[in-house]
Amino acid sequence: MEEKIKQLKEMFTSKLSNIVDMNELNEIKVKAFGKKGEFTSLMKEMANITQEERKVLGKIINEAKQEVEEAVDFATKRIKDEIKKNRIKNETIDVSLPGRKISKGSMHPITKTMQELKEIVSEMGFDIVDGPEIEQVYYNFDALNIPKTHPSREKTDTFYITDDILLRTQTSPMQIRYMLEHKPPFRMVSLGKVYRPDYDISHTPMFHQIEGLMIGEDVSFSNFKAMLELIVKRIFGENRKVRFRPHFFPFTEPSAEMDVECAMCSGKGCRLCKNTGWLEILGSGMVNNKVLEAANIDPKKYQGFACGMGIERITMLKYGIDDLRAFYENDIRFLEQF
Repeated sequence: MEEKIKQLKEMFTSKLSNIVDMNELNEIKVKAFGKKGEFTSLMKEMANITQEERKVLGKIINEAKQEVEEAVDFATKRIKDEIKKNRIKNETIDVSLPGRKISKGSMHPITKTMQELKEIVSEMGFDIVDGPEIEQVYYNFDALNIPKTHPSREKTDTFYITDDILLRTQTSPMQIRYMLEHKPPFRMVSLGKVYRPDYDISHTPMFHQIEGLMIGEDVSFSNFKAMLELIVKRIFGENRKVRFRPHFFPFTEPSAEMDVECAMCSGKGCRLCKNTGWLEILGSGMVNNKVLEAANIDPKKYQGFACGMGIERITMLKYGIDDLRAFYENDIRFLEQF
C-alpha cells in the first residue's frame, strides 16, 4: 500500500504542475479528495489492516495528502495569476480617449416647486401640515359647506371607495381638522396629493395642491390679497402679471380666483390658456361663517381667509411647460432639463 500511496502522490503532483485550466484543476481535486476520490478510498481500506499498520500508513497517507493539497493551492494561485495577467493584457486602456460622462440626478420639477412654496410660507409664519389622502366625505365636503347636490360630489368628479370614504379631491379637509384641533389665531398650510377623474393637457387623475388658512380677529380681504400677490411674485418674478376675478365657492364668501399671465404665449393666447392669455392658479376667499361654526369657531369674533392652488399648474407656468402629463411620463429627456 505504501507504493500505491507514493504513486498516487506523484501522479497528482505531476498533473498539477502542468495544468493550465481551472476546470481541469477542479476535476483533479474531486478525483483526489471527493467522496469517491483516491485518498478517500485509501482511508476506507485502512479498516482492513491491523492497528500497528494503521498508525504507520495513516501517517504516510496524511503526508501524501498534504503534499497534494499544497500542490493544488500552488496550481490555483498560478492559474488565477495567469488569468489576471491575460485580462489586463487584453483590456488595454487608451488614456487619450475622453472620459465617460457621469449622469447627474436632479429634483423633479414638482418637488422643486413644493420646496420653494414651503420655504415662502414658512417665512410668512405658516404652520405646514399634512393629512390623510383617504378621507371621510364629512371632511372633504360636508364640513366645507358643499351642498349635497354640488357637481363635485358626483362619481364623475370624485374617486369614491365607499359611500362615506373617498380619495380626497382637495387638501381643504386638513383645514377643518386643523381648526378642530387648534384655537385661533393661527396660520396653516396643507400640501400634498389629491385625486380627481380628469386627464388632459392641464389635468391628471393625481396631482398636488397647496391650501392655506389664516384665522384671527383682524383678518381682512386685503390681507390675503396682499399675501397672495407676494407669494406669486416670489414664485414667478416681479414682472409676471396677475389678476383677481370674483367667483363662487361654498366654503368662502366673498370668493375670488387668481389668474397669472400665461408663460407660453406671454398673454397673447395659446392652446394651454385656451387663447385667453391667462391661467387660473388658485381659488380664494374669506372663510364662510358656516365653515367656522362647523369647526367650533365663533364667526362673530374671528374671521379668516383660505386659498388653494394646484402645484402642477404653478410649475407649468414657472417653467413654460404646455402639457401637465409630461410630469408623470418619466421621459428622461424632459426630466434632464431640470
